[in-house]
Amino acid sequence: MDSASHLAGLRRNYQGEPLLDVADDPMTQFAVWFDDAVSAEVPEPNAMVLATASAGGRPSARTVLLKGADEQGFTFFTNYESRKGRDLAENPRAALVFPWHVISRQVRVEGRVRRLSREDTAAYFQSRPYGSRIGAWASRQSAVVRNREDLENRYNELAERWPEDPPVPDFWGGYVVVPSEIEFWQGRGDRMHDRLRYRRTGQDWTVERLAP
Repeated sequence: MDSASHLAGLRRNYQGEPLLDVADDPMTQFAVWFDDAVSAEVPEPNAMVLATASAGGRPSARTVLLKGADEQGFTFFTNYESRKGRDLAENPRAALVFPWHVISRQVRVEGRVRRLSREDTAAYFQSRPYGSRIGAWASRQSAVVRNREDLENRYNELAERWPEDPPVPDFWGGYVVVPSEIEFWQGRGDRMHDRLRYRRTGQDWTVERLAP
């Protein structure tokens, strides 16, 4: 069997619970589902695919870690000079996907993106392990490096410079994805999945059921 035929035959018949009633507010619903993912021991439940696009419309996607979810939106941290940082400077919109395959669920988010305040960025930075703080300085994320040795030498030099308390890099910080749409997807049998979408209408949210 060639690889194309093998891929065509890969399928799973989902047997999720019906998704009938949801909270009035999508962030409340997200918190419920996130707790379910944690309880089900989904690997890295805060891992999310972040999709961005340049001003010219060239898309890019990668996995990042969610570090906050509240009424303001979904927070993550990164290097402002990375590809995603450059995309967001040109085109401050993004999409997120939480792929919780283990429990046959997925959450999709779309919205505008704003930078987190420097005060909030500093508070989170100080909570990170020491090695991660040095790593933020050592890695000019998305830039070409000659080899691994150069990267490790840079890390060691910075560790010697700041043996205890590295400051917050000015090129690093947090972003908040402020949602305009959030969709909750529950896998069901025969591909008749449940999809409920929250769409922001002014200060309120409208909930709509979508065809699978």
